Amino acid sequence: MARVALVTGGQRGIGAAISEHLQRAGRTVVASYAGNDAAAQAFTEQTGIRCYKFDVADYEQCAAAVKQIEAEVGRIEILVNNAGITRDATMNKLSRDAWDAVIDTNLGSCFNLSKLTWDGMRAGKFGRIVNIGSVNGQAGQYGQVNYAAAKSGIHGFTKALAQEGARYNITVNAIAPGYVDTDMVRAVPEEVLQKIIGRIPVGRLGRAEDIARGVVFLTSDESDFITGSTLSINGGQHMY
Repeated sequence: MARVALVTGGQRGIGAAISEHLQRAGRTVVASYAGNDAAAQAFTEQTGIRCYKFDVADYEQCAAAVKQIEAEVGRIEILVNNAGITRDATMNKLSRDAWDAVIDTNLGSCFNLSKLTWDGMRAGKFGRIVNIGSVNGQAGQYGQVNYAAAKSGIHGFTKALAQEGARYNITVNAIAPGYVDTDMVRAVPEEVLQKIIGRIPVGRLGRAEDIARGVVFLTSDESDFITGSTLSINGGQHMY
């Protein structure tokens, strides 16, 4: 029976590529989304991947969603904590609300979904958790104190939880993408975009499938000796 994989934020951008690549690898994939019902419906119609709407920052909504997914699809054995937002501002302009929103969504969601699927993974003696960090969580970024803090927290979260899961055949790893060719990145001014590309040794933006292939490997049965690691997929921009 195919293993069930939940990808948060899994119906657009990098998340959509992860969902589709896991599906091609033989997983039964479900994706979470936050608000765009039409986009989620279109993604399901195109791929056959079921989408569930809930706020990953809200523990109770996550609990209800996990219960529904496991009743309708099966026990979640693979979790990809991909959902994330930005609320960029320099410190003198950064509000507490913007801080909380990014920390709760990007880092708090990792706790919520890992906590809610952990007992099932332990009982089944199998689990794969991949947390999507960021090069900016490793190197920092001007105007992203909240985002960099959340993503840096993901890397520490990964290393600590990996130690708890090892005896139960649960691996916990992170991927730190560099700048990937998504709508969000393409929205920056062209001169800024060219400066970004100029700092990437391989000379291009990443592609969503570059990240997705890393997730497929780290969630495979064959990756069972890799845990507590961060895979940096950034074209050599930051060697950490």
